Amino acid sequence: MNTTVAFILAAAALAGLAIAPLFLNAYGIGLLVGMTGYVVLASAWAMFSGPTRYVSLATVAFFGIGAYTVAVLSETLPYPLVLLCACAIGLTVALIVGLSTLRLAGIYFVIFTFGLAELIRQLVTWYEVNVTGTLGRYIFLPFEGIHIYWQLLALAAATLLLSWWINRSRLGLALRAVGDDEVVAAHAGINVSRAKLMLFALSATIITLVGAIQAPRWVYVEPAIVFNPTISFLTLIMALLGGATRLWGPALGAIPLFLLFEWLSANFPNYFSIILGVFFIGIVFFLPQGVLAKIEGLRRPARKAPPENKERSGAE
Repeated sequence: MNTTVAFILAAAALAGLAIAPLFLNAYGIGLLVGMTGYVVLASAWAMFSGPTRYVSLATVAFFGIGAYTVAVLSETLPYPLVLLCACAIGLTVALIVGLSTLRLAGIYFVIFTFGLAELIRQLVTWYEVNVTGTLGRYIFLPFEGIHIYWQLLALAAATLLLSWWINRSRLGLALRAVGDDEVVAAHAGINVSRAKLMLFALSATIITLVGAIQAPRWVYVEPAIVFNPTISFLTLIMALLGGATRLWGPALGAIPLFLLFEWLSANFPNYFSIILGVFFIGIVFFLPQGVLAKIEGLRRPARKAPPENKERSGAE
């Protein structure tokens, strides 16, 4: 399929998704909002972690920063400016964190990012309790679910388009080289630190924007809601299931898993965390490269062995 046909099909699908909520009730629109939000989160997470193979659990840190920025500034600034402020704050935090920690690798990076999310949650909680004298904030913005969905859908389209462009750029090639072997990439002339920092900051900014856009959905936010670590783990599992190194992989993992987890949380709330852990272990063991890579492996024809040389020297 050539690029033009792919873009036409993508535009048609986007138009269909844009008008879908006009035919759904409030519950259906709520499902679309949650599903689209996780598609963006998983795609943004994979934008950095897919090629570099750095497993980040800081998703909820930036998601919560975006949501709390809207909660704090929505009464004093116009909504577009609030979103810009959220992006600026998320970008600043990402640059500070990236400059400080992207030299870490493996389990050390995983532990740090998980600790970062908890640190930010505790700092926000301390500030709310000791400075403002409250633990949460109300958000009064004239947005319904359909408005939030359209914003998330536009962000999803922009994120996928940006991922497509990065995968075909020199930056994407550099990041794949970093993921294979950082030492070799550095010796090949790649500025490893700059490449990782750029993608980490871009990924974190998109995640921050998801939190900011979804904040009006809750009306009332507090640290326990927007800094819930389950958001990080769900994003990770969704991206790994579909395939973090494929363009459509995170979306393929996010849509069915979101619907499944919604059903599990409604019917088995006491066992949801256990089931989440089982899913994570199963994906790591049985689908380490994701569903798309598994399908491609099954469809790839086996290499045929070269025919035997039936010529024999001498007369038979």
